[in-house]
Amino acid sequence: MEIIRNLTRRKLRNILTVSGIVIGVLALVTMGAMAEKFNALLDGGVAYFGSNIQVTAAGGSAFGGGSVLPLSTVNQVEQVNGVAAAFPEIQVEAKPGQVSTVSFGLPDYITAYDPRANDYSSVKTTLAQGRDVSSSGEVVLGSDFAHEFNKKAGDSIALPIRPSDAKADFVNHTFTVVGVLTKTQTGPDTGAFINLKDSQMLLKDSLPAAIRDRIDTSTLITGMTVYGKPGVNLDNLADTITNNISAVKATKPSTIVNSFKAGGALFTAITTGAALLALIVGGLSVINTMLMAVTERVREIGLKKAVGAKTRHILREYVLEAVLIGTIGGTIGLLLGWGITSLVNAATASSNLTLFLVSWRLVIIAILFSVGLGAAAGIIPALRASRMDPVRALRSAA
Repeated sequence: MEIIRNLTRRKLRNILTVSGIVIGVLALVTMGAMAEKFNALLDGGVAYFGSNIQVTAAGGSAFGGGSVLPLSTVNQVEQVNGVAAAFPEIQVEAKPGQVSTVSFGLPDYITAYDPRANDYSSVKTTLAQGRDVSSSGEVVLGSDFAHEFNKKAGDSIALPIRPSDAKADFVNHTFTVVGVLTKTQTGPDTGAFINLKDSQMLLKDSLPAAIRDRIDTSTLITGMTVYGKPGVNLDNLADTITNNISAVKATKPSTIVNSFKAGGALFTAITTGAALLALIVGGLSVINTMLMAVTERVREIGLKKAVGAKTRHILREYVLEAVLIGTIGGTIGLLLGWGITSLVNAATASSNLTLFLVSWRLVIIAILFSVGLGAAAGIIPALRASRMDPVRALRSAA
């Protein structure tokens, strides 16, 4: 009770001090929630792309580079020692010529889909609604794709999405949504998954009208996803595929994983640095307030020590007072940060872009930081108070 009474003596000063902590923790929560969201996406990407090998035409990219391969290449890759299975892919733009709605850099896309791939992947995709694709004219949507276009199992959707300035030769087809994937925090979330025959049809439709009828896309793919046998080093297997199969490029999983991790480390460093700077400012305000409190309460400290208060009693009182300031400011800052990030996520949900993720790890870090900040900031003033000579304290206050 005495600690609370002490805090009410200088209401304005303590309110300003608490506000400094609030601002610091608010910065920690908002910046930390952004980092948590980004890292959740990166972790999903690391797990998903680290479990397989992306194979494209030589000169293409791991995520589709516009080049094509003969469908027969899939069988050649499956003959490589160490390969468990290879699944052909044809990836086309979901919204040709348009700026895609993205989730931290993941664009909307349409690709060939074989449910059997789930048997080999260490990261399983599951259905939140409906069932897998079993025939032509059916599509399974990623969670973000379904949310963006407000689709659920049983609905219809025309793919690719017709742009507002579509050319006369633009073609799309109506598909029945038979399923929606559970959110994975990575690539599948923004995908639309159809069978190989339908994806070859869309590949043909994406060609200029003048050459569509000259190319048999039923014999082509744009890449494949390859899974290794248990215990096989996927990086070594990627090199083996590249060296033994002509005109293909197998990207090492470690190359993709390292690119994810590098981006995550930089983003986390920036957000953490900004949050810590705000917290340091809040800590300095606590130190200033507690030093002034010691100066104003010299006589009180002298009387307490004169009647038998030990050094540890004085030390504990001032540290607890600083901890209480930190706890109050931290709680308010955490609640404000949680509320603001929730409101922003709700406001951007319609555009399929959630920026923040307030995890329990972040909540615990924010609480520990605010309490620890108060304790650390209160140590210097508390030591100064506890070491006062009672006689000198009483004389200086007289």
